[in-house]
Amino acid sequence: MITKIKTNGREEWLALRKQYIGGSDAAAVVGLNPFASPFSLWAEKTGNLPEFEGNLATEVGTYLEEFVAKKFEKETGKTVRRCNLSLVNDKYPWAIANVDRLVVGEDAGLEIKTTSELNMKRFKNGEYPDNYFCQCCHYLAVTGKARWYLAVLIGNREFRTFTIDRDEDEIAALMQAEEKFWCDYVLARKTPPVDGHSATGETLKALYSEDSGESIDLGDCDRLFDRRKALTGQQKALKEEIDGIDNEIKVRLGNASRGLCGRWSVTWKEQRTAALDREKIKADYPEIDFSKYASQSRVFRVTEKKERTA
Repeated sequence: MITKIKTNGREEWLALRKQYIGGSDAAAVVGLNPFASPFSLWAEKTGNLPEFEGNLATEVGTYLEEFVAKKFEKETGKTVRRCNLSLVNDKYPWAIANVDRLVVGEDAGLEIKTTSELNMKRFKNGEYPDNYFCQCCHYLAVTGKARWYLAVLIGNREFRTFTIDRDEDEIAALMQAEEKFWCDYVLARKTPPVDGHSATGETLKALYSEDSGESIDLGDCDRLFDRRKALTGQQKALKEEIDGIDNEIKVRLGNASRGLCGRWSVTWKEQRTAALDREKIKADYPEIDFSKYASQSRVFRVTEKKERTA
């Protein structure tokens, strides 16, 4: 059974959403969201960090939503309507759906997206981002509908539509992953495995922003440090090899700004930086105390003790 929930205002809606996995959370659960990781999502759902409330990009997206909906109607001949209720399905009690539009006279819904022109390559050959698919798959699961449409405005220059038909295997796999995440980590309040996602790093910085000054025993972490050392060595060797290739190309470029080679192109141009030269400013204005303008953050640094030899 599908339950429809009405909320009064954004604050109440955010409070409700925090109690479930939403469509925009689905991709993070399975590691396919470029902006969120399982760990950062866990921190939000358990109240360790405030839930993402949006930014200028999402605000612009909301503003353009009606335009994209009308454009979809014009391009496809279909009619869509808003759904101002949150939907919960008894079959998946951890999941909630707040859909953009429902298609009139068809067992289908519509997800609306606006994205930067910089993401154009993610739509080549009729493809679309994995996180969009996860969101639509989540809505198909919760609503029980047969089809979901995806309408995307790319950089205010391109408009594309996609059709995602219901696939029971895909839905089952996603719902299984969501259930495991919700039960094993959120309800159990157990941290999921950390990864190298930038969102995980930002979450850890926010969770542990204070430096207590104490020293602790990390226990059995030798394997982590040994692996880190090995990877750092590989990283250094790879960087040196890449730098060597770049330098060989630079020799061929000489003073040229651009070079072409089959399917490749390279540029080597002068570029001004917006960063200020602090040392030069301090020399020109020695009377100014620049320390009050310095930013502060915790720096992570690993060192290895050198074994003494007889």
